[in-house]
Amino acid sequence: MGLDQTDIKRMISCAADRMAEKTGYLGDIDSHFGDGDHGLTIGRIAALMKERAAAWDEGDIAGFLDDLGTGIMEIRGGSAGPLYGTMVAGLGADLGENETDLDTEAVRRMFSGCLSEMKDLTTARVGDKTMMDALIPAVEAARTAQGGAGQIFEAAAEAAEAGAESTKNFVSKFGRARNYGDRTIGTPDAGAVSTALFFRGLSDGARSAK
Repeated sequence: MGLDQTDIKRMISCAADRMAEKTGYLGDIDSHFGDGDHGLTIGRIAALMKERAAAWDEGDIAGFLDDLGTGIMEIRGGSAGPLYGTMVAGLGADLGENETDLDTEAVRRMFSGCLSEMKDLTTARVGDKTMMDALIPAVEAARTAQGGAGQIFEAAAEAAEAGAESTKNFVSKFGRARNYGDRTIGTPDAGAVSTALFFRGLSDGARSAK
């Protein structure tokens, strides 16, 4: 079984819920070495995701994800808006305009397209203590996961969570946090954590899609 519009709506809504629940925690993490506004920005992004998912009645999946990503890019709050907007829009980048029921091959294309778009935007890679520490492992896990869409997204969520946890061991190399050097070791990256929450929410929503 693949993913249809109803599944995508539910997945985006579930991701928004996961992110909204942890805005306080995300703000606390970010306040250690960053601007401290990541939680607020993620809250705005989650609210837009929830609103757009509820309002989506027609149109193809790729178009919906592109429009949602564009909307997220316009949210103010440092680099989170452009980064998250690119990530969300990227999920639809390799989907065709007429694809309304996504099989497992199409689901894997969602991940590959997402990573390709992000690599065009940032040079950060695993170990740099950014959201890419969660995204790249998620994509790699999705590429090799067995089973249907639900299993693919679950594998991606688990890998993203492990990647976010691993950022505790890294020195920040991007943003304001890089000025703190070794002092950033021991604190996870807020962007990686919020990215893991995003994929965990997508997995929650995809659970019924086997």
